[in-house]
Amino acid sequence: MLVVMKFGGSAVESGERIRHISNLALNYQQNMGFDVILVTSAVKGMTDEILAVAESVKKGDKTTVNQFVDRLKRLHLSIIDCSIFDEAKKKEAKNTVSELVDLIQNVLHGMLPMREVTPKMLDYLLSFGERLSTFIVSVAIEDIGGSSQYLVGNDAGIVTDSNFGEALPLMDTTKLNVSHRLKPLLAKKVIPVITGFIGADQFGNITTIGRGGSDYTATIIAAGSRADEVWLWSDVDGLMTADPKIVSDARVIREASFAEALEMALFGAKYMHPRALEPAIESNIPMRIRNFMKVNDDGTLVVSNPSKDSHKIVKAISSIRHTALIDVSGVGMVGAPGTAGRIFDTLAKNKVNIMMISQSPSESSISMVVKKEALQKATSTLELSLLGRVIKKIDVKEDVAVIAVVGSGMRGIKGVAARVFGAVGNKNINVIMIAQGSSELNLAFVVNDMDCVEVVRTIHGEFDLNNS
Repeated sequence: MLVVMKFGGSAVESGERIRHISNLALNYQQNMGFDVILVTSAVKGMTDEILAVAESVKKGDKTTVNQFVDRLKRLHLSIIDCSIFDEAKKKEAKNTVSELVDLIQNVLHGMLPMREVTPKMLDYLLSFGERLSTFIVSVAIEDIGGSSQYLVGNDAGIVTDSNFGEALPLMDTTKLNVSHRLKPLLAKKVIPVITGFIGADQFGNITTIGRGGSDYTATIIAAGSRADEVWLWSDVDGLMTADPKIVSDARVIREASFAEALEMALFGAKYMHPRALEPAIESNIPMRIRNFMKVNDDGTLVVSNPSKDSHKIVKAISSIRHTALIDVSGVGMVGAPGTAGRIFDTLAKNKVNIMMISQSPSESSISMVVKKEALQKATSTLELSLLGRVIKKIDVKEDVAVIAVVGSGMRGIKGVAARVFGAVGNKNINVIMIAQGSSELNLAFVVNDMDCVEVVRTIHGEFDLNNS
């Protein structure tokens, strides 16, 4: 059985944890007979730190840059001290890490005089987070007695387009490369240890595949290597019926469909990257979401066709907080072909992502939900491009939350929406906007952000999701 195991940032944030996950991987390979491929993230919080230092470069702040470099080196050298015990291996690992840190320092210092960080250079900088942590994991496996091979994502075969920051893999080429490069290693019982998040375009330039991209890397590698399963190891127990920070008795969902997991990921569940599901769906590779500190717990299994026992009417309540609602209206929108297309195209060209849409039957208004940080850009774009022509009025409501009720069991069941909105109405909470697709897999609506917690708890209780 071939399993691709992805370990998130919390699993590599200390030497003790790296030692733990290295033992975990080796146990599956040596004692259970699995073939294992590892994909690892950067140390928790490191990507944000690199993004922050890139902003310091733009300000010409050499002091902050140097402080970051010192902290980066000290952190990873201390991780080595607690994860690698053989003195020769420890010395070699520290030398390699020091060389990588010197390299990022040289790059940062080279950009300081220009006070500019291009998307291409930012991707190169961001790659160091994964490169450092993944290298240490690979050496830790060797230190314990295993055989491993450290690979940057592009060395493993991941080829992408040149859309730096949100690169898309060229899947046909990538699959061939991954199969060709990893099969010989697996045949020799070597564990490939691959950086998440990183690929390279056809010209060899380092690219990144978006925040949370290590999940995506894992499923890309799984598709290319024809893995039997993908396991996403993190510090959560699996997909949950609700955010446990909101609902204290939320429980783990033992089995979910790909479609349900995708809806949960899109609507606020932070346990997997939405794009990670695409290669798994196309190749029909089951996924498990597991807690690396609870190795005897199976977590959540995500498959194309869950067992009948897992079919509840509603499976989970997801939420996205701190969003904003934009309502555009105008009599001229009525019956005018292409109006919605012009609005959405204008926002897309300015890189404003629309999270949710609703249109009145009269066609005189369209409501859209965007992230709060994109609100100013969205409204100014619409005002400059369309106000006074297609659009006559723009209304904005800040601080709203999107609530999503997810479950394939809702299909064809009468009264689900009535129960949802009845329960919300009984709490005297106003629903601002509603959207539901014809698949009936997801019922989404918008409320004031201050009502989010109570709404999630109310619906969770209405459908008794705290009980198996």
